[in-house]
Amino acid sequence: MKKTYINGVGCISTQKTFDTVFLEEAIEHKNETVLSIVSPIYKDYISPAASRRMAKGVKNGIVASALALKDAHLENIDAIITGTGLGCIEDSEKFLKNILDNNEEFLTPTAFIQSTHNTVGAQIALTLQCKGYNFTYVNGAVSFESALLDAKMQIEENEANSILVGGIDETGDYTISLFKLAGRVKDENNLPNDILNSTSTGAIYGEGAAFFVLENEKKENTYAQILDVEIINTLQENEVEAKITAFLKANNLEISDLDAVVLGFNGNIDSDIYYKNIAENAFAKIPQLYYKHLSGEYDTASAFALWMASKVIKTQEIPEIVKVNSVEKPIYSNILLYNQLNGKNHSFTLISK
Repeated sequence: MKKTYINGVGCISTQKTFDTVFLEEAIEHKNETVLSIVSPIYKDYISPAASRRMAKGVKNGIVASALALKDAHLENIDAIITGTGLGCIEDSEKFLKNILDNNEEFLTPTAFIQSTHNTVGAQIALTLQCKGYNFTYVNGAVSFESALLDAKMQIEENEANSILVGGIDETGDYTISLFKLAGRVKDENNLPNDILNSTSTGAIYGEGAAFFVLENEKKENTYAQILDVEIINTLQENEVEAKITAFLKANNLEISDLDAVVLGFNGNIDSDIYYKNIAENAFAKIPQLYYKHLSGEYDTASAFALWMASKVIKTQEIPEIVKVNSVEKPIYSNILLYNQLNGKNHSFTLISK
């Protein structure tokens, strides 16, 4: 079976994650409940005429994929697989608003056509003229992991040599207002926000696009090897440690073999208990990292986590801003990523130097 290597990365997020080395310009926004994207110069990648008609999620996806391909020194790939939770939600909102404003008459279909979840994958394929396998997963908080798993299996079974995999989500004003009503977004009365010591429910929301070029051969520019990905829908708080132990055992590793663990703390006191339990017990002697204070919470935020973990392995450095504890290791070789959203959709991703 072929191995899966990350040979290129590209990330557009609520931080400056392009044209920099690794989070040296990162800022923690403690007084905001919804974070906005730090936009690249789109006209460097997309013609202004085409850009005008695109939702920000599509534009960010195209730029992030272009950055990943450039990083991997590739012109084209065999397949494109994307994961998204809400798809192009801005265009969906626009279309529904037009229906109401125009009494369901005289509607232009543009916003509807561009509101589908697979728009990003399709636009990237058009840009690259890639006629290979193109698939979009919409599986809530494990949308990106589903895409990653598909890509890994294709490379292992020799069905593709190089695959572009990404996770994209954007915020929409109306959707965020609904999330606020449902209590999913932090109340502004609970600011300033300290994710690790949060005493309230709700999360800080964000958006972003992160893409990875996965190949079946190791190169000079390789970031890491993807060893394994596992998705579990429901777990009890007291089952997480046993599940992680079994997951690592399947890859001939133990918890003590981990050099770092990336946890999806988002400041929601109800679901962060999953991370707190293992952070204080099983992972007490392992360097712990977190990221949602930088990226915000969204369905494919774990793609930002994989980008961060890949950078840690390549640079062998952990920026102060993402440290949960002060434990350090001389070499960062095996990193585990664990994420869940509101106690559901648990995912484990294991990468190695």
